[in-house]
Amino acid sequence: MISWCKRHPVLFMAGYLVFYLAFFTLLEHWIVQPDWIVHCFVDDWIPFCKYAIIPYFLWFVWVPATLFWLLLTQPRGEFWRLCLPLFGGMTLCLVLCALIPNGVNLRPHGLEGTDFFSQLVRGLWSVDTNTNVWPSIHAFNSMMVALSYRRWGKANPTPKRRVVVGCMHLLNLSILASTVLLKQHSVIDLVCGVGLALVLDYVTGYVMEHAPVWVEQEA
Repeated sequence: MISWCKRHPVLFMAGYLVFYLAFFTLLEHWIVQPDWIVHCFVDDWIPFCKYAIIPYFLWFVWVPATLFWLLLTQPRGEFWRLCLPLFGGMTLCLVLCALIPNGVNLRPHGLEGTDFFSQLVRGLWSVDTNTNVWPSIHAFNSMMVALSYRRWGKANPTPKRRVVVGCMHLLNLSILASTVLLKQHSVIDLVCGVGLALVLDYVTGYVMEHAPVWVEQEA
């Protein structure tokens, strides 16, 4: 199985995408009344900002674009260094949502306005319910991708790479902020998603260093 995945990374990603979307869709239809409403007092201090929809949607481009960039331009081990904990963490988040049905009650009632940003937010809310939020997959993935760019920058710290890495970190911070500014997530979801990324990134680095089965260079 490992050998097949290493030979067909694109098919591996496509297969996981089908699995993830099926699992997530099932959860969205299954969990209507969550057992746990995620909330903390900090959530009440954060204002709603419809303009945060832009970095929130950039996440949908940034994550797959980074995976393909690593796959096509970087040593193959760097691709797996991101791909494996990324998919593993997403699966863990889905499992946690299934075991502990959760949601938020933070969205403003009756979002007004016919402007572009308001319509985008309403479109997001129409397809993405306020359930299955802990830990935040948005925050988890964004942090994992930012850590990947950090490793890339440290491997060869040229001025050009420093600029790119700095821009990627700013994008990461804007995506993290968007999850709470849009009231999609509680601060608890955000912190747990980032924490999960840090833990899995460390564990993956340790495992691949001591058992580098995925690090071999392949055509």
